[in-house]
Amino acid sequence: MAIKLNSGFEMPIIGLGVWRMEGKDIKDLLLNAIKIGYRHFDCAADYQNEVEVGEALAEAFKTGLVKREDLFITTKLWNSDHGHVVEACKASLKKLQLDYLDLFLVHFPIATKHTGIGTTGSALDEDGVLDIDTTISLETTWHAMEETVSMGLVRSIGISNYDIFLTRDCLAYSKVKPAVNQIETHPYFQRECLVKFCQKHGIAITAHTPLGGSVANTEWFGSVSCLDDPDLKGLAEKYKKTVAQVVLRWGVQRNTIIIPKSSKSERLEENFKVFDFELSKEDMDLIKSKDRKYRTNNPSKFWGIDLYA
Repeated sequence: MAIKLNSGFEMPIIGLGVWRMEGKDIKDLLLNAIKIGYRHFDCAADYQNEVEVGEALAEAFKTGLVKREDLFITTKLWNSDHGHVVEACKASLKKLQLDYLDLFLVHFPIATKHTGIGTTGSALDEDGVLDIDTTISLETTWHAMEETVSMGLVRSIGISNYDIFLTRDCLAYSKVKPAVNQIETHPYFQRECLVKFCQKHGIAITAHTPLGGSVANTEWFGSVSCLDDPDLKGLAEKYKKTVAQVVLRWGVQRNTIIIPKSSKSERLEENFKVFDFELSKEDMDLIKSKDRKYRTNNPSKFWGIDLYA
């Protein structure tokens, strides 16, 4: 299954996120994912593993496992490179060993002190607070993103972690409309108004952290996972699926693109098996009632400032 973007290209509705994947494990994981059926991979300069992802992709192409045109590759512009968009894009392409990106996203709607192309530093000031660059507007950043399209480096461009206000502004000043807004959304953080606003205006939603972060965000941010919810466990028993499969299926039925992350082969396969059942309207409504407006991924822990405040 795929969603047609406003750029005319199709984006597979399920992908594999490579955040926190260790370099030494990436090749086997990605090659196995391709064999399972994954055709969409979500990367970012900040994940510091584009080189390893590129090596895995190169092997997949070389061995004939898959062709470049069969894959949808996303990566993201880091905060410290807002003033160097084209250079950062080229740096990511080089690491990924690709001629073009299917999707290039502004990772966060904030420019920070430049630390060198692709270094993805998060420089802190003398008070231990993120060193925000107030000289670069998001409009300036976006017009540079548009250049990557006109140069043929990128097929579609988009935004990430943008709220309704910032998304509306981007629609107003853009010549090339954002094709995607990648946001945290899951049963405990549904963000229905933002999802509907974007979809109404032709912007597809990609759900990062579609399982509520699970172990990864519990370790980093001390958050609670929706996978432990008793009602969701009940639905899993009803459909004879795992809780994760039920939650991912809910995301698919919301018409959102889902990019669950896993470093375990058996979970990769499990997460991909969400197309052989359908949640009833009653059960979709039950999950809708579980919303806690609960964000699990908040980098304020590292930045000394809550950008969502």
